[in-house]
Amino acid sequence: MLCQHCQKNEATTVVKTMINGKYAEYRLCPACAHELGYDAMFPDFSADFGGLLSSFFSNALPAISGATHCQSCGSTLNDIRRTGKVGCADCYDTFFSELMPTIRNVHGNTEHKGKRPGAIEYTVNEEPSSDTASKKQDKDKTLQALRDELKQAIESENFERAAQLRDRIKGLEG
Repeated sequence: MLCQHCQKNEATTVVKTMINGKYAEYRLCPACAHELGYDAMFPDFSADFGGLLSSFFSNALPAISGATHCQSCGSTLNDIRRTGKVGCADCYDTFFSELMPTIRNVHGNTEHKGKRPGAIEYTVNEEPSSDTASKKQDKDKTLQALRDELKQAIESENFERAAQLRDRIKGLEG
């Protein structure tokens, strides 16, 4: 398949995005992927296997790097790149300038634009209004009448009517 950006080269990279609830999938050649910033999500993703193996075969501990560590969890930027997971909430502050380009690249935005619950006001220790009280009494009377009718339908073995009454009662009870 040809690259959807340049329409010339063979596509080797598939980019899937979800921006503002809209899903899109792009197939890009290596040159266009690099040009658009999709060639390396974590540029220093490679590990120093030589240093790691030499530390296993010798009794010496690996050298301590001068990398910045998160004060809360001790994660380094290399830990985040290696695992793809942020250690804790404070890591976002510690590694802000390094993480933001990747977050922007992956999510397309750095601000939440989704739904949020509406404002609901609650009042505590307030007596219900007389209108509310009368509606509750009407509902209770209706429920009691339906329960009595349900009992009679069961006794007379009219199970179809009993099922209808049962469903109505459940609907009113909410």
